[in-house]
This record gives sequence, C-alpha cells and structure tokens, in this order.
Amino acid sequence: MNILRLLDKLSHDKFFTTEASRLETITDLSLFGKKAAIAAVPLGLGSLMATTKAETTKMNVSGAALKSTLTDALQLALVLEYLENEYYSIGLSTAGLIPNADRAVFMQISKHESAHVSFLKSTLTSLGTTPGAKPTFDFTANGNFAPFTDYSQFLVLAQAFEDTGVRAYKGQAGNVMSNKVVLQAALQIHSVEARHASQVRRMRANKGWIELANGGNMPSATNPVYAGEDNINQAGYNTSTLFGAAAGSAAYDEILSGSDAQTIASLFIV
Repeated sequence: MNILRLLDKLSHDKFFTTEASRLETITDLSLFGKKAAIAAVPLGLGSLMATTKAETTKMNVSGAALKSTLTDALQLALVLEYLENEYYSIGLSTAGLIPNADRAVFMQISKHESAHVSFLKSTLTSLGTTPGAKPTFDFTANGNFAPFTDYSQFLVLAQAFEDTGVRAYKGQAGNVMSNKVVLQAALQIHSVEARHASQVRRMRANKGWIELANGGNMPSATNPVYAGEDNINQAGYNTSTLFGAAAGSAAYDEILSGSDAQTIASLFIV
C-alpha cells in the first residue's frame, strides 16, 4: 500500500482518545515498515559476470528490495518535510501570530524546510520514483490544537514536529545506507533539523536537549514524540552511571521507527 494512501486511511482514527487506539494504529503501520527488507548486496564485478540465471534473478530481487527500502524512507521523510514546510508557511502568513522578534527565526527555518522538500522530490525522481503528492493537512488535529490563533500552541507543535523529524531521520539511516550520496545528504538534513529543534525548544524556555521522556511542558497528546527517550542503556553501557538517569538519557537521542513517525504525522493529515 502506498504510504500516502496508508496515512490517509489512518487519518480518521481517534489518536487522542486511548492508548489502545494508538497501539492498534502502530500495529497497522508496522506492515509498511516490514514490506521491504534489506538483502545482501552482490560484491565484485567478476562474481556478477559468473552468476547463473537463478543467482542473477536473486540479485535483481535484492536490488529491488534495496531500492524499495531507500525510496520508502525518502517518501516518509518527504511527508514530514511537507508537514513542516506548510506549517511554517501558514504561520508566517497569519497576521499577528508570530512576534516580530521571532519572525526571522521561522523565516529561516521555513526556507530550510522548503529546500528539504525540493531535495527529496528531486532525489526520488532521480531514482525513478514519483514523489508522493503533498497531503492535505489539518494542524488542529481534529480540533485539538489552535496553532494559528495561539502563538504558544504554534510553538508547541513546532517543537513536536522538529523533535519528531530529528528522531525519524535517525530511524531511517539504515534504510538509506545503500546509496552513500543520499545517506550523506540525509545526515546533513538531520543535523539541521536538530538545530531547528534545539532553537524552538529554547524559544519555549526548554533545554535544547531532551531528558528522559519529558518533552518539556508539552501536552499529553505529544507523548508519542518522546516515547523511549528515557533509555539509559547504549550498546550495553548504562549511561546513568556517572551523572544519573536524566543526564545519561540526554547524552543520547533515540531513534523513532518509521511506523511511529507515520502515526505522529497522520494526526495532522486529513
């Protein structure tokens, strides 16, 4: 199922009601994340020339899986960038919403998001894949937020979107490794998204980093953005040993799975 159709199908679920509904949605979305596994890459031109027809077919399937994994990751990133790009565009065009002192920040962030959208669309096209169309967004999340009439709520969602983006890009790193050029560009975008997140967090008088699973004075509806950030074990090392759990968890950001990132994005897709 196409990612945008999948998100559209799930957009009518009641994500703000019960934890059970969210878990059911994640279960459905996990099917998308599992549909393309990374297979072994054939090594060496000599071995490629000497393969049998069956082996060649096997490698072609592997190549298709690699491409599917890569393009699915890019399509997910494009949905998230579409969301951020449109959010800031509407915010900047809403008279009286963003204070003059903050407009320069969001104007610059908006330019970055626009550039990311253009890059992802161009990259997908170069890979022979049609970029997904921009979804129709509802930034009120079915009436739960009023970001374009309340600046404090505008900042809340800006933080949630940026923190989601940072974790989502990390979560897809393994899925774009088959293309080193795309991997490098994705890492470059990831670090910029992290700068956005830190900037917006500071504008809300939060720390620039995340301690435990606490987003920092955020509504409970945004809890999925920070789920898992209380992890204090990294590659078998207890990061709380020296400075405690809060500092230990803050020293390492966690990834966000593709299915969880899609769940969060679908809250704002009509």
